[in-house]
Amino acid sequence: MNQEPAITQLLSAWSDGDEDALEALTPLVYQELHRLARNYMRQENQRHVLQTTALVNEAFLRLVGSNVEIRDRQHFFALAARLMRRVLVDFARRRVADKRGGPEPAVTLDEERMAAVGGTSVLALHGALERLEALAPRQARIVELKYFGGLTGEEIASLVDISTATVERDLRAARAWLQRELGT
Repeated sequence: MNQEPAITQLLSAWSDGDEDALEALTPLVYQELHRLARNYMRQENQRHVLQTTALVNEAFLRLVGSNVEIRDRQHFFALAARLMRRVLVDFARRRVADKRGGPEPAVTLDEERMAAVGGTSVLALHGALERLEALAPRQARIVELKYFGGLTGEEIASLVDISTATVERDLRAARAWLQRELGT
């Protein structure tokens, strides 16, 4: 990601109140957010009605409208992953509350294994991730970055400041715990 220094500098300028920095930053991060959302949406149930662009737009609007101080590029994309998760959870909650009673969108943690059992609802996964966060915060964060942010193991390792091997170990442990918790 050769734009990393520019993104970090623009984020810093934007945090300092430079609105022109936000204008310059938007196309750089929007493209990356779209890539992350596309990666995540590939794991979604094919019947999911929320489109990748809608997910990116909603997450970006929430991020830009927040009062959170963004430290650097990695922090920005970690926040974006969390917001994408919240957007999907909010969307699932609205669908469940809908008077027409549509089914919750399904997500997968391990595409091959979860496809065999039909996936897990976004809301069930959200609840399980909250319970995992209480027990193992780093594992929950890694799952969120991987599946809601679409980050690679190397990107997660850099963001969380651990080795790629530790990311993989934590991810395996978190998957196993979540699959037991969700009964899949």
